[in-house]
Amino acid sequence: MTNWTQKAIAVAVIGALALQGVRIAPAQDSPQSDNYVFKANAELVLTNVVVRDSKTGEFVRGLKQSDFTVLENGKPQQIASFDYQTVEMATPLKEATISGLASGLNGPAGSKAAVVAKPEDLRNHRLIVMFFDLTSMQPEDLDRCVTAARDFLTNKMQPADLVALVSLDETLKVDQDFTADKAVLANEVGVYNGTQGQGFAQGATANTNQVEDTTGYTPDESEYNDLNTDRELYALRAISKALTKIGEKKSLLYFSGGISRDGIENQASLRAAINSAVRANLSIYSVDTRGLQAISPLGDASTGSTRGSGAFNGAALTNNMNSNFASQEVMATLSSETGGKAFFDSNDFAPAFAQVQRDMSAYYAIGFHSSNPARDGKYRKLTIKVNRPGLKIEYRPGYYAPADFKHSGREDRERELDEQLASDLPATDVAVYLDAMYFRLDENRFFVPVSLIVPGSQIPFVKGGDKDKATLDIIGEVVDEVKRPIGNARETVKLNLDPALQARQKNIEYTTSFNLPPGKYRLKFVVRENQTGRMGSFEADITLPDMKKQPLKMSSIVLASLRQPSKKASPLVRGGEEYVPNISHVFRQDQHLYLLYEVYGPTREKLTEGKPKGTKAGINLLSSLELIQGATKVYETPLVQAKAINVEGRDAVAVELDVPLAGLKPGSYLCQLNVIDDAGGSFAFPRFAVLLREPTIPAAPTVPAATSSSIAPAGQP
Repeated sequence: MTNWTQKAIAVAVIGALALQGVRIAPAQDSPQSDNYVFKANAELVLTNVVVRDSKTGEFVRGLKQSDFTVLENGKPQQIASFDYQTVEMATPLKEATISGLASGLNGPAGSKAAVVAKPEDLRNHRLIVMFFDLTSMQPEDLDRCVTAARDFLTNKMQPADLVALVSLDETLKVDQDFTADKAVLANEVGVYNGTQGQGFAQGATANTNQVEDTTGYTPDESEYNDLNTDRELYALRAISKALTKIGEKKSLLYFSGGISRDGIENQASLRAAINSAVRANLSIYSVDTRGLQAISPLGDASTGSTRGSGAFNGAALTNNMNSNFASQEVMATLSSETGGKAFFDSNDFAPAFAQVQRDMSAYYAIGFHSSNPARDGKYRKLTIKVNRPGLKIEYRPGYYAPADFKHSGREDRERELDEQLASDLPATDVAVYLDAMYFRLDENRFFVPVSLIVPGSQIPFVKGGDKDKATLDIIGEVVDEVKRPIGNARETVKLNLDPALQARQKNIEYTTSFNLPPGKYRLKFVVRENQTGRMGSFEADITLPDMKKQPLKMSSIVLASLRQPSKKASPLVRGGEEYVPNISHVFRQDQHLYLLYEVYGPTREKLTEGKPKGTKAGINLLSSLELIQGATKVYETPLVQAKAINVEGRDAVAVELDVPLAGLKPGSYLCQLNVIDDAGGSFAFPRFAVLLREPTIPAAPTVPAATSSSIAPAGQP
């Protein structure tokens, strides 16, 4: 079997002119990627240690610095600082509120804090953040966690406890900065389910999925968080970033109805959230607010009815259980990797509050300067031992070293790329987004275009004459189910751009493609900017189906806001224009939503008597696109009918739809594509979400025209 990768595609400036090697796409409002450098060889590496009696579980007091041994990757380290903190020695704060989280997350305008506590005043206190992910919880789940929180705040909160309230609904916001005032906290937490205060602000709901750029974000990445579940992970990163200036140990109680890994799925986003929490000295305690669940093979009221034999042979039940476990897996990882704990499958949330208080009641803070001077950015495992028998210790398992790119040679740089590509730990210093699609070439081969996007704000452009210059190294591979390499890509992209393009405010898009047989594959790409050597990676799975078993054989659905001239022979090129995939599904009102997909081997209609000999049987393929908001269909394209094959050599019909967006209101839409093979009696109704935003320069609203839906004639690429 021949496996090969097509040459990376030279692309263009979105809405402007052709350039070499990259596309520059106009970006929407977006959060800036948090670029953390942990200077272990210059700064103190801190870790908190809880020591308990292995038999009784009681905290062991009275240990000295000499009782501890710290090892980094198996090598002993010299302890540079040692401290013991306990809530028993906490000094009550005179101030009701300390300014920390709100000023770091919402900014001064959004902070409710009136005063600032000194760092020494926070010593021996428990700093607890309660984070309510309102977007993921059903009303009954929200009621349950609010009741538990109010009970803790009213009856079990202690004088040493300082609690802050953060919520994610339409925006990520601090509802109450750290305070010891029980009444204020109990009143504020009741706002979430309307049992206290004013409830949600007008227009706000608990089922939206956007993170507002209130965390110091710059406007070219949040579009990737509006319509995918990474928004929760970005919210956790924002909270961690806001807490970095508080050096004390902190805990976050994360109340969520589960994180389903759909949409743009990037393991790097999870790793970035964990890294941010570790560097902020923040432990995450995840609480699944769904509580104890009885999983039915038929699903619950939120899902459609099961068809076929799945409800009787166990397949549906297995499916539902796997889905439930998957929604808990991310929460469990967040807790285990940050030194916290996860609480699942229980209707009693009190143990979570008790565990936080227990873990933060007393601890030893140990600091050291790493003896390893290498600035390689690698993960360093920590091992801490106590020279007394019968003790059990708890601490974070490690940290990431700093990276120094300028001092490495060419060979080392290539090795670093190869190592990162092979690593199970993704790079997170540069935000990278990827999408892959498929089009059938023949019964045993698919064309798989891959689009990779790096926000321009992530790239440190330098001035070179009258140009903005930068260089990106891109490496990627495709592996099959048994982890055999099937295809690879390697490219150095040199950017030499006119400053008028404002590349820092746009997105750089790289495209390549693979030819692959049916099967399941994992794609991983690593991008490195060559000014500082920071890297980012993206991993995604793709399944290329065996279409012989499908009644209606369809390609991926390509959404685009741009079509550009091209002479390439590619399924993405129709009528001399190439569809540029919009992988974020975010559009502006002054754009068009272009849609392209293919149907393979549509059923031929039966020939009627009297037709001339040699007449080919026709087809009858019908298509339309509906845009839905809530339960209301707000727009539908005219019905497009295909009567003949228009992609010769591949027995395919390429369908193109064009939706002008000027007459639609900003907001999120659920799109349903209706595809009916009338001659064969088969159909498909795939759905996907899009987000519509106001134009950069507002244009006069118009009503969507009944145009632009077309099927190109046969003989075109």
